[in-house]
Order: sequence, then C-alpha cells, then structure tokens
Amino acid sequence: QVQLVESGGGLVQPGGSLRLSCAASGSIFSISNMGWYRQAPGKQREMVAWITSDGRTTYAASVKGRFTISGDNVKKTVYLQMNSLIPEDTAVYLCYATPPLYWGQGTQVTVNS
Repeated sequence: QVQLVESGGGLVQPGGSLRLSCAASGSIFSISNMGWYRQAPGKQREMVAWITSDGRTTYAASVKGRFTISGDNVKKTVYLQMNSLIPEDTAVYLCYATPPLYWGQGTQVTVNS
C-alpha cells in the first residue's frame, strides 16, 4: 500500500502563487508516475499535470505556462508550483501516483480577492 499526503493549499489573491507538495510513503518502490488532478464544485475531476519517473511532464492547457510540476523520483515526492493564479483555479487539488493508482486526500486551493 501507498499513502499520499498533500500540503501547501490555502487562500491566495488573484495573481498570487502557491506551492503544493505530495509525499508518498509505504510501498513506494512500485510508483512510476505522480501528478495532480483538481476538482471544483459541480465540475468533473480535471488532470492538471503529471511527471514520469524519468522526468517527462505533461500539463493541462489551462495551466500550461503558469504551473510547474517537479519531483524527487527517489523519495517519491511531487511538487506543483502554481503562479499567476486565477479564480478558475479554485478547487481541491488531489495528488495521485501510479501504478496501480493511489490518491491523496486533497488540499483546498482558493483564489479570491
């Protein structure tokens, strides 16, 4: 089993920045890829960004150029640097790891003036 613990969410004004962290523990040797999804009230869960074990990254079009994902493949930790935040980024951000598929409990990000 793998446990994922996120941190770093909070309330920020439009244009501000936040950095999310996600640390894996347990049977982490099985993990290859890690990333982030988000879910806003009344909306479907949306992929935000993910990173492979060899460092390749993928971003949703809505965050490309504003968010940066990085990670430590040995420690199985992943980070999401979020800049130029807008109200539409408000959501619960969930860390995930594969294979097979594990989810964190989520951290709230609220962008509001």
